[in-house]
Amino acid sequence: MALTDGRSVRMPRPERRRQLLEAAQEVFVARGYHAAAMDDIAERAGVSKPVLYQHFPSKLDLYLALLDVHGEALVSTVREAMAATSENKERVRRAMQAYFDFVDAQGEAFRLVFESDLRNDPAVAERMEAVERGCSTAIAETIMADTGATRQRAELLAVGLTGAAEIAARYWLASKRAVPKEEAVDLLATLSWRGISRFPLQIPDDTRDEDNTGR
Repeated sequence: MALTDGRSVRMPRPERRRQLLEAAQEVFVARGYHAAAMDDIAERAGVSKPVLYQHFPSKLDLYLALLDVHGEALVSTVREAMAATSENKERVRRAMQAYFDFVDAQGEAFRLVFESDLRNDPAVAERMEAVERGCSTAIAETIMADTGATRQRAELLAVGLTGAAEIAARYWLASKRAVPKEEAVDLLATLSWRGISRFPLQIPDDTRDEDNTGR
């Protein structure tokens, strides 16, 4: 508990911030943004409301901070998936894996990013668009480099891939993981790869004579 004799235990600011964000996440996931109250979050964290307001001036500030944490985590995971290998088939699989891992590891917290009940707020919409853009850009840049597709075409393909990954991962979780995760990822990756692999690989001039298909 964070309370001793009715007073909050003093913590380093970063540690306190993490504590408050964890409490806020639990309340937002359980009740949704509109039904959540700062009183509930402070109580869950075991702090007074003045302590909570010292770190986050409003409920919206708390929510935006959580979106930043989870959104940045997803974008980083997708970027790492693209950079982890030069084999394009494996890149597609890793991109799918990133979304399944995200919804699996975050529990219901993934809804903060994918199913927010506050999408009409400009600040929330801006952050969600940034997450979607960050993920699709990471994949689009790889498609452009490997196929020579124009940015517009690569971005369209990337949005299709990330959209399929998100929807499938959310469905998989809603179905109570009826299919083992690794098998679910393989199924979706196979479906996606059969489409994306039809695009010709762009081979640099200085390596055209080498057996370097990347496929």
